[in-house]
Amino acid sequence: MKNSANASRQTSLSLNRPLEIVVTCEHGGNNVPREYAHLFSGRERLLGSHKGHDHGSYDLAKDLAKALNAAFHYSKTSRLLVDLNRSLGHPGLFSAITGRVNHAGKLRILEKYYHPHRNAVEAYIESRINAGMTILHIAVHTFTPELRGIKRRADAGLLYDPSRTGERELCIRMQKALTALKPAFTVRRNYPYLGAADGLATYLRKRLPCSRYLGIELEINQKHPLGDRPLWRTLRKDIISGIKTSLLPHMEQNAK
Repeated sequence: MKNSANASRQTSLSLNRPLEIVVTCEHGGNNVPREYAHLFSGRERLLGSHKGHDHGSYDLAKDLAKALNAAFHYSKTSRLLVDLNRSLGHPGLFSAITGRVNHAGKLRILEKYYHPHRNAVEAYIESRINAGMTILHIAVHTFTPELRGIKRRADAGLLYDPSRTGERELCIRMQKALTALKPAFTVRRNYPYLGAADGLATYLRKRLPCSRYLGIELEINQKHPLGDRPLWRTLRKDIISGIKTSLLPHMEQNAK
């Protein structure tokens, strides 16, 4: 199912069809399969850093999926083995460590750890669209508080394609709901990354009808999951509450 070039822009967020939510987490852990453990020997500190996984992303994604009664697809394999949020051919698909693996070895990594997640997400979303649903895909990630000496000035980011009005409308609504609930919580749109940059949601936008697929990346500053644990649990609840509030009109429509 491929998106038509003539329908690349979504003019508004339609409530004519039921909205189903799918939550994914591509960087949920820093596990390294046993057969590749030798590549990471002595690199435990690297695996434990933001380069190895997105701290806190799995817990937030799991809680969000449960609260929204959403399908949940996740991986706990380290992004240093292969980055599930990068497209085939992207220079960041393999890390500097696995980039030295030969071609056959890379194909094996893709077959065992990359394609299963990506294909499962795409197949599920396609099946639900074919069943008459409009899909809201929320991909949960977290970002390091400082990168290359530059401090990230946000607590959360909402990433979307600005050319897709439905995604923009939802992100504006989410931003307002989150900041109303926690005024001191800084939520920025298309920060610290651009939503139209390479990623799983960007890939799916190219393949699925723009009127039936909405892809949003929720990014949370890692200072929160790496900080006080009780505060992080409370913050997760607040984030989920804000997102649920922003989606209330769609949930009410689904209930009719």
